[in-house]
Amino acid sequence: MAIRFTLNDEVVEVEPRGSRETLLEALRGDLGVTSAKDGCAPQGQCGCCTVLVDGRARVACVTPLRRVAGRSVVTLEGLDKEVAATWAEAFAGHGASQCGFCTPGIIMRLEDRRRRRADETGQAPGSGSGGDLRAEVERALGAHLCRCTGWQGICEAACHVLDMPGGSGGSGSPVEQLPHGAPVAIEVRPDEARVRATLEGGHSQRMDPVVVLGGGGFAADTAPGHALVAMRAADGGWVVAES
Repeated sequence: MAIRFTLNDEVVEVEPRGSRETLLEALRGDLGVTSAKDGCAPQGQCGCCTVLVDGRARVACVTPLRRVAGRSVVTLEGLDKEVAATWAEAFAGHGASQCGFCTPGIIMRLEDRRRRRADETGQAPGSGSGGDLRAEVERALGAHLCRCTGWQGICEAACHVLDMPGGSGGSGSPVEQLPHGAPVAIEVRPDEARVRATLEGGHSQRMDPVVVLGGGGFAADTAPGHALVAMRAADGGWVVAES
């Protein structure tokens, strides 16, 4: 029986491939939504597949598809473009992204945090001490792992957005309070970042908001459906399989 739910303001139906199919499998395999990344499924430990279910952050790889029937799911693709751009530019400006694999899930968690702040604390934008806001961000990030960036830049980017006018607004706050092109505290120097990446990893690195939003071009996001996968075996030969 097909599972019907709202995805990014559109009603969709997915025919489950089994009773244990997860929301992440449906998003990536059935619906072609690639911002939610599979970093550790089915462990639910890394946070790369975080989405909003009925407005709250959920890890999609441990959320059974049947549990979202009749509910609202929002992925990074479904955020208002101005809001997504503000997060992306803050992350790029604070050096809070490298490969971009983990950042879509982190942004969705922080967007949940942004929407909750007014309801939980009643704070006005820019109120409260920097230490309190930093601690709040660190608690929110406890459900995430980032393999290459480190937390300093991510925390700085998060604090920057959450402390902007409108940053502590609830889910109904006007998105125009999060203006596109908002200033960031640290200037991006993409040429220097590419040189550093070359020294550290032997290859160049893109530094732009598209990468922050998960569009860096990962193989799992671009391989055609039903394609065979080839991997080197321990004896040096090749193993070819469907996954």
